[in-house]
Amino acid sequence: MSFIEENVRRVQAQIRAACERYGRDPKDIRLLAVSKTKPVSDILEAHRAGLHEFGENYLQEAESKIAEIASLPLDPAPLWHFIGPIQSNKTRLISRDFDWVHSVDRLKIARRLGEQRPDGREPLNILLQVNIDREPQKAGIDIDEIPGLANEIETLPGVRLRGLMTIPAPRQGLEEQRIPLRTLRQAFDTLRADHPACDTLSMGMSGDLEAAIAEGSTLLRIGTALFGARAPKTTGKPST
Repeated sequence: MSFIEENVRRVQAQIRAACERYGRDPKDIRLLAVSKTKPVSDILEAHRAGLHEFGENYLQEAESKIAEIASLPLDPAPLWHFIGPIQSNKTRLISRDFDWVHSVDRLKIARRLGEQRPDGREPLNILLQVNIDREPQKAGIDIDEIPGLANEIETLPGVRLRGLMTIPAPRQGLEEQRIPLRTLRQAFDTLRADHPACDTLSMGMSGDLEAAIAEGSTLLRIGTALFGARAPKTTGKPST
C-alpha cells in the first residue's frame, strides 16, 4: 500500500470515528483532496485510492494539471474545486475548467463566473466564503452579509449557489475549534431555510477535522493529512 493510499485510509477512518461520536452518517460528508502544489502523480494515486474530488488554489498550476488529467481515461472523471481567492481577470478560466468554486465573496465575481460559463456545461456550483473571524488579511464576507449576497446570486444565470465555506483562525483544542464552526453552521441553517437548494457546508481541514464533523460540515478540505506537508510554491503566481 502506498503512502497516499495509507493516508486516505487513515483519514477515512478518522471521519468514520468522528461520525460515530457525533451521530453523523459518513455518507453525508465528502472528502475533498486539496492537491495544490502536488504533482499529477499524487493526484492519480489519490484517485486510485478512491478520491475523486480535488481542490486547487493556484490557477496557473491547476490549468496544466487539469489538462493533463483530462487526457487520461479516468473513471469517474475528477471533479475540480477552486478554493483560492479570485481575481476578476481569472474568472473566465475558472468558470471554464472547474466544477465548484468555494471562494466567492463579491457579486461581481459571481456574475462574471456565470456569464463566462461555457454553453452546454452545467451551472457552476459556488459557495460563499465567510470570514468568520473577521480577519483583515483574509478574504470573505461578514456573516451578516450572507442573506443579501445569496439573494442576489440566486438570480444569476450560469451559477448555482450551493452553500458556505470558511477558513477560521487557528485554535487549540476541540472545544475552541468548534466555536466559529458552530456559528457558521447556524448561518448555514438560516440560509437553507430561504434557499433550500443549498446543501454544502465546506469547513474543516487536516487540523480541525473532528470539530468540523461535530458542527455539521458536509465537505472536508484535506491536504496535509493526505499528501504530506506542502513544499513552498516557488514558480508562477497565485490567483490572488
